[in-house]
Amino acid sequence: MSFTFHIFNHNEPTHADEGEEPVMSQSKILVIEDEFDIAQLLKIHLSELCDQVQLVHDGEQGLNLALQQTWSAIILDLKLPKVDGLEICRRIRGQSDYVPILMLTAKSTELDRVLGLELGADDYLTKPFSVMELTARVKALLRRFDASQGYQKNQQEVNLNYAGLEVLTDQRTVKIDGKEVELTAKEFDLLHFFASNPDKVFNRTQLLDQVWGYGHDGYEHTVNSHMNRLRTKIEPNSNEPKYIKTVWGVGYKFIG
Repeated sequence: MSFTFHIFNHNEPTHADEGEEPVMSQSKILVIEDEFDIAQLLKIHLSELCDQVQLVHDGEQGLNLALQQTWSAIILDLKLPKVDGLEICRRIRGQSDYVPILMLTAKSTELDRVLGLELGADDYLTKPFSVMELTARVKALLRRFDASQGYQKNQQEVNLNYAGLEVLTDQRTVKIDGKEVELTAKEFDLLHFFASNPDKVFNRTQLLDQVWGYGHDGYEHTVNSHMNRLRTKIEPNSNEPKYIKTVWGVGYKFIG
């Protein structure tokens, strides 16, 4: 199967040229992709964002490296020999340390994408994709990794409590009436952002900027799908939300 990529000129304006903060250095990205041409292309462009890009072409080796070393982000193809991407994602999320995961999928694997997000992947891209979009997504993941490291180092991080809902920031854990609720990494980030900003209304573009780290037009459905899954998990009745209300025609608001 062949894929077409948009190879952009280095003089072409990017998000970084428009005032975006640069990604922090000393970062390591693991790319688990069995198609050699795609993997090499990713390495070329991702090397401009971080200090080290490690390529792996089968799932077994990729899983071992993912679990044995510390990574700033992992780019994970779902269709891999030996161990598939869904199992790798599940095993990574079984570890205590957080690492952002970007999945690469084919257009025909919508169910796999949903399963990957449920297992804890932070984001996904469908093939074919533009390299410019990929780098924008990876920059957002690297910023999120830097932020997560700050969470671990800051012992004064405040836990949030609202009417039976506990958001334990340092543990990245959520409880409803004392019972732990399993959330994906992105669902936790979304809930934490809302709970940190009670009674404020945010539209979908603002949520993309604040939680995902990018605000591309046309990706508002990403917010919708995550919001639906989050409500299913934390709301007593998702049809009549107690915590996150819909402000019709605008966006969403967390009731503090």
